[in-house]
Amino acid sequence: MQKGQIRVQTENIFPIIKKFLYSDHEIFLRELVSNAVDASQKLKTLSSIGEAKGELGELRIDVVLDAKEKTLSIIDRGVGMTGEEVDKYINQVAFSGAEEFMQKYKDANIIGHFGLGFYSAFMVSDKVEIFSKSHKEGSGVYWSCDGSPEFELYEVDYNQRGTKIVLHINEESKEFLEAGRIRGILERFCKFLPIPIYFSEAGETKKEDEVEQSINNTDPIWIKKPSDLSKEDYEKFYKELYPYNETPLFWIHLNVDYPFNLTGVLYFPKIKQSYEIQKDKIQLYSNQVFVTDEVKDIVPEFLMLLQGVIDSPDIPLNVSRSYLQGDPNVKKINAHITKKVADKLDEIFRTERNALEEKWESLGLFVKYGMMTDDKFLEKANKFLVMEDTDGKFHTLEEYKTATETLQKNKDGKQVILYTTNPVQQDAYIQAAKEKGFTIIKMETLVDAAFINTMEMKWDNVSFVRVDADIVDNLIDKQESNEMVLSKEEEEQLKNLFTLDISDLHVTTEIKGLSTGAAPVVATRPEFMRRMKDMGAVGGGMTAFYAQMPDEVTLTVNGNHPIYQTLLKEKNTETQQKQVKNLADLALLSQGLLKGNALTSFINRSVELLQGNKDA
Repeated sequence: MQKGQIRVQTENIFPIIKKFLYSDHEIFLRELVSNAVDASQKLKTLSSIGEAKGELGELRIDVVLDAKEKTLSIIDRGVGMTGEEVDKYINQVAFSGAEEFMQKYKDANIIGHFGLGFYSAFMVSDKVEIFSKSHKEGSGVYWSCDGSPEFELYEVDYNQRGTKIVLHINEESKEFLEAGRIRGILERFCKFLPIPIYFSEAGETKKEDEVEQSINNTDPIWIKKPSDLSKEDYEKFYKELYPYNETPLFWIHLNVDYPFNLTGVLYFPKIKQSYEIQKDKIQLYSNQVFVTDEVKDIVPEFLMLLQGVIDSPDIPLNVSRSYLQGDPNVKKINAHITKKVADKLDEIFRTERNALEEKWESLGLFVKYGMMTDDKFLEKANKFLVMEDTDGKFHTLEEYKTATETLQKNKDGKQVILYTTNPVQQDAYIQAAKEKGFTIIKMETLVDAAFINTMEMKWDNVSFVRVDADIVDNLIDKQESNEMVLSKEEEEQLKNLFTLDISDLHVTTEIKGLSTGAAPVVATRPEFMRRMKDMGAVGGGMTAFYAQMPDEVTLTVNGNHPIYQTLLKEKNTETQQKQVKNLADLALLSQGLLKGNALTSFINRSVELLQGNKDA
């Protein structure tokens, strides 16, 4: 029997161990199961080169919970350890067996690199025991430690090749004696490990016809060749990852082995409404071990809306495997993913444009977000960005420019892209613009306000104008008003009548000579101030104070409308004022600016005026 003190290499590693041991406690199970997988993979490698004799048998990992005895056991049938190896790899903390093995055999399928995973067991245990038997000749060994530097190590009669680790769970960690908690951790961290993992509770009996089910899928699609997979395989795997989601739009299979190792499948989900956007849906794995769903350093920000799996052993991690560190490989992987996504979208645009347009409601969010945040993506996306007009037709930027070349260029030579944020509410303005031959684009999503501002800076000679930003004659260029039928005195009288004090609005009134078919009053919201308010409401920060400012509204009174010939002759001042207020309210209603008490007053006033006309 051997007794001694655990030898800790303290120079650089001890502070890291302390930080590691007091981070996320559930990680202990991932680390111990990962070690068990390593032991199994090592045996496969040694057997394949003839260094391990005998039959491999069934390579599996068992996680057994005994709530009564307050123990949790992790059992593998891998290489096992001799007493000398236990002393070397367990008693000398941070002298990693996996690291040494990798150096010798260059086996890329080894998970552990730190030699600290085993010690995570002491985060939740009063005592840890190891039973192990090496694949080599010899008897089994037993090791135990209660968390102090003291340990025991001696030979025992342990007949099964491999290693069994028994954790005696401490009082503070009783949650890990609950079957649901353990199963949840295994399903989260070990769902795709390459060796079958089985979870059971001590003493539970199985029915005769009950088939034993492993926790994990040992053969996930991302480790296969794309040529070996069907559409159904990708959709089935998506359901495995996200059981309650709709079938994805399409996917991208990542398969790179130089200059870095990267595999994975990224899915474009269906997004029906902007508010459904959810990030942190991409899972990062390292050799099939779940690491994190915080992938913002690896995946470009605009592709955080994607879903799926990325697996790379080349992404540097700290010992808890939960946080990414700065590294050239991370930048290369980030750039590669961006290129793959852009190439896929470009391919769909060129070969299946109709399919792209059908899916644009969801795809547009990714594309616009990417164009705002990534200039390399912007360069490629300029070719496949499509914009839907109010008639349901799609245009690329170049196609829109060509279609509107003659009618929608302003005096500065800029192409004016007319857009609507709400085709139903802004219908009157849309119809007026269409009568002029203008083409109006729909910009209705969460990202469109920011997209418009950004593209005006990044696209040459392009200006966006919302369809209700001015009277239709002034949308492309400010024009002189037509001649008015009103005299100067009548014009002044009309302006005085429309000098209205409307709460919560900053109103400017102008009298213009529009066509007799135009509305008697048109309410417009100047483009700049409305954009600032929209940005302030969504983004906060420096623009937040704009959101608190009253809405800027211009009331353009059409002096040529026949209604004013009657209104100006009205002798009853009260009736005249009510008619003026109603005309103004109708214009405000078209902009969605008539609400609450103001809307109620408008309805009541309309009834009064109708009743008055009837009485007359």
